Amino acid sequence: MRALRHRNFRSYFAGQAISILGTWIQQVALSWLIYRLTGSVALLGVATFAALLPILFLGPLAGAWIDRHDKRRLLILVQGLLALQAAALAVLTALEAIGPTLIVTMSALLGVLNAFDTPLRQSQIGQFVGDRADLPNALALNAMAFNAGRFIGPPVAGLLLGLSSEAACFALNALSFSALAIGVWRVRVPTSARASGSTAAVFREGLRYVLDEYPVRTLILILAVVNLTASSYAVLLPVFAKDVFAGDARMLGWLWGAAGAGAVLGTVFLATRRRVLSLVKAVVGAGAVCAFGLLAFAYNRELALALAAMALIGFGISVGNVSVNTLVQSNAPDHLRGRVVSFVSATRFGFDAIGGLVAGLLAARIGVQAAMLAEGVVLALFAAWCVSRYSRLRAEVARQQDEILQAPHGTGKAG
Repeated sequence: MRALRHRNFRSYFAGQAISILGTWIQQVALSWLIYRLTGSVALLGVATFAALLPILFLGPLAGAWIDRHDKRRLLILVQGLLALQAAALAVLTALEAIGPTLIVTMSALLGVLNAFDTPLRQSQIGQFVGDRADLPNALALNAMAFNAGRFIGPPVAGLLLGLSSEAACFALNALSFSALAIGVWRVRVPTSARASGSTAAVFREGLRYVLDEYPVRTLILILAVVNLTASSYAVLLPVFAKDVFAGDARMLGWLWGAAGAGAVLGTVFLATRRRVLSLVKAVVGAGAVCAFGLLAFAYNRELALALAAMALIGFGISVGNVSVNTLVQSNAPDHLRGRVVSFVSATRFGFDAIGGLVAGLLAARIGVQAAMLAEGVVLALFAAWCVSRYSRLRAEVARQQDEILQAPHGTGKAG
């Protein structure tokens, strides 16, 4: 918990935790709304695709653009825009003026805003702690807040859906963005150095770094495949809850909450790691854990075992995503961090979007259980490939760490 000794990080962290809880409540409510209105598993995938795909294409360009501006002010502005999107969704749902086309449109708008919001949040954490040595712990705590929201939010959403409506969940999310805006407003840090040159030139500099550095491009590849396969479970859960386990919104909340519980355990595990280099093994092992969870869940009808399998999936995704983010950010030169974070975020959420679309379409054709089994088989084969690359990846990460430590602060450039 070393990062919490920094006042600025504490202000950000408190607001972030509340905002994330609201986001998860909205995500569950939106999934339930789509399936309640249409009964279409394919539309669940399309909506997820629309919400996440903009991050894949806009994220890297957004990272280059925000590196040229005041990130703190931009982050506060984006929270206001996100609140307006959630409020509009609440009003439209309450008036029963919402339908498939409007849901997909609102999801795409959310994706565009998140393309800026995610790198803005992530790239400033190093500034909020002010000490590179505390950055891994700050990133682990940030992920812990995300996964605590993932654990608490779905059951709360299920309860709210049983007592009120989807519109109430969306309204709560709109209010939650004010917490992060206030937290960031209270932060007092020097204005960060801004990248010079055109957005295109700044983007190309970041892209060259990602492609030239073996550990960065390999870690991003692992991130892509894990989210293409394992993270697609989120699209399929409403179908499992209603059709396989014959449940309602509360069943969906329990399944999603189990994945969240595993994710929380994953971030607790990572917060106890003292050496950044040890995270290489965590990245490689995370894919295997996710594959096992997918295979165990696919055709299982026992709720207790299904919850345990979801916890394994949540644990593996969390450990993999956070470890990749920590390794890449810890070894990135300060002047490139915004752009590097944007590539990580674009991969994380963009391939989640593609995976969700593929899973939804595949489930519509071969069934939801067979679709999850197929995802597990593909990931298991990829996990075996990762094991064969472990030694070189660890050696390259160690080399990159040495170069960063030997370079002058703020100017280090690996490779």
